[in-house]
Amino acid sequence: MTSRFTACVLASAVAGLIASGPAAIAQEKTFELKLSHWVPPSHPLQKALEEWGASVEKESGGTLHYKVYPSQQLGKAFDHYDMARDGIADLTYINPGYQPGRFPIIAAGELPFLMSNGVGGSIALDEWYRKYAAKEMKDVKFCLAFVHDPGAIHSVSKKVMVPADIKGMKIRPAQGTIARFVTLLGGTNVQASAPEVREVLSKGVADAVTFPWGSILLFGIDKVTKEHMNVPLYTTTFAFVFNKAKYEQMSPRQKKAIDDHCTSEWAGKIAAPWAKFEHDGIAKIKAEAGQDVYDISPAQLAEWQKAAAPLTAQWAEGAKKAGIDADAALKELKADLKKENAAY
Repeated sequence: MTSRFTACVLASAVAGLIASGPAAIAQEKTFELKLSHWVPPSHPLQKALEEWGASVEKESGGTLHYKVYPSQQLGKAFDHYDMARDGIADLTYINPGYQPGRFPIIAAGELPFLMSNGVGGSIALDEWYRKYAAKEMKDVKFCLAFVHDPGAIHSVSKKVMVPADIKGMKIRPAQGTIARFVTLLGGTNVQASAPEVREVLSKGVADAVTFPWGSILLFGIDKVTKEHMNVPLYTTTFAFVFNKAKYEQMSPRQKKAIDDHCTSEWAGKIAAPWAKFEHDGIAKIKAEAGQDVYDISPAQLAEWQKAAAPLTAQWAEGAKKAGIDADAALKELKADLKKENAAY
């Protein structure tokens, strides 16, 4: 009797579990995720975010829908970190260097003459930064980090050959470390987000810009710049960050779908088409009438590298204030870059 009763109870429990599985999934809350960035929809990042969102939607069983908002539709480029923190958007694309001093650890990726390419550089940066992200970007859920292919100096009329040429120039820097470099060399910084660069150059507010190559064409900056130093001077760090409150509302399956798309592998996927787009811009600008894409000598390159050396010490000072072993951290980053064939 007891055995038959126990067997009946167990059978009933198992049947209940089986029956409740699909019901539990059906009861998952559906989310409409707002993915925000500030570059034009023609930028490679638009497609990358669409592919990211579509893959998340598929893994979530269709319970996580998405819509991409380009061109600062939800807020200014400088505000995208706070937009994710405050829930104005769910996932945002940020440039930490737009707010110098706020994210001193990831700024290691901004150092001149550090990375040779955008794909391996992105994977290495992401792998390296994961141990620090929760400390530095604690207001949000860090998703992934990446860089663009190395950028250069593009000027309206002056051919910049050596560091001394920067003295007296007004330059729009790509990020905080390059801004310090401009100051170190006697230039003046002009702050402007990427969509604003053409205007500040055309009005004479700035004489030059540090920018990746393909984006010079994308933003129409080639209409006002004529001199381009063909040296992989720097990269800019970027990140995708997610609103914490939205993530915490999700089911375990939905959280896993997000987590599976916030990886170093996805950092490389996001970076790859953009890196090609930027690198291809060198040949396209060379082919344009009236554009001067010029090389510098090994001796001149050595001058630039020597002039940039103090920036590493400045980064280390900021990183130490943020509570990390700066020397060990930079050594780790360089090792990761070497592993990914992306060291300068």
